[in-house]
Amino acid sequence: MKRLLTRSARVVLNTLLPPACAACGTEVMTDGAFCSTCFQAAHRIVSPFCHRCGVPLENEGLGGAQSCCAVCEAHPPVWRSARAAFVYDAWSRRLILPLKYSDHTENAAVLARHMTSAAGDMLKTVTVIVPVPLYRTRLWKRRYNQAGLMAQGISRLAGVPCVVDALQRVRSTKALARLSAGEREREMEHAVRVRKGRENRICGQAVLLVDDVLTTGSTAGACTEALMKAGASSVDILVAARTGRVDEQNPRYVQE
Repeated sequence: MKRLLTRSARVVLNTLLPPACAACGTEVMTDGAFCSTCFQAAHRIVSPFCHRCGVPLENEGLGGAQSCCAVCEAHPPVWRSARAAFVYDAWSRRLILPLKYSDHTENAAVLARHMTSAAGDMLKTVTVIVPVPLYRTRLWKRRYNQAGLMAQGISRLAGVPCVVDALQRVRSTKALARLSAGEREREMEHAVRVRKGRENRICGQAVLLVDDVLTTGSTAGACTEALMKAGASSVDILVAARTGRVDEQNPRYVQE
């Protein structure tokens, strides 16, 4: 009976408010779906990509036998592996920025579904999901943590427990978008720790760290170090979108 009532309510709601494309607002058949134009425009990250940082590679030869980009080979990240659903570009920003800044929390479920799909076998090796935290004043202002919403969505889809408050930002940090890689790393130093009372949920666990965008990895690195210090057996990264690509002639990240 409950299932029938839920289905009936959904039919009525869809009649009054037809489902819209999560990216552009065009009417679609089902909630969370993309219209045909956006489906084709979405730049999903599929093989070949660097298995350490998730950056898309122009060809399989750039990753070598280990599927590792030149940047990660020269400077291995502190986490074990990383995956991203989309390239961070004008199209994916239409999903991510409204979620972060305009209360479009419904986009979290859409992104979580695509992130779960992109994670593949990674979700078979993790035992707990943890979101990147916001500093308390930013959380109070925004009223929600977009990484937490996505982490909870992935948890429901994958059947892996989520500890939404496992990590804590202990001080406010500058907005990282306009900072260089080195400045980001210095800004995030000692800015994150495992929340007191949550160490037992992290110690010995294979942690999946969830965030919206992976750029230089300074935030993910600070979170990973805090999790490893608390006894995590491993940390993998799963994000909605990944910036950059690897320049074949001059191995470094190139911002799109």
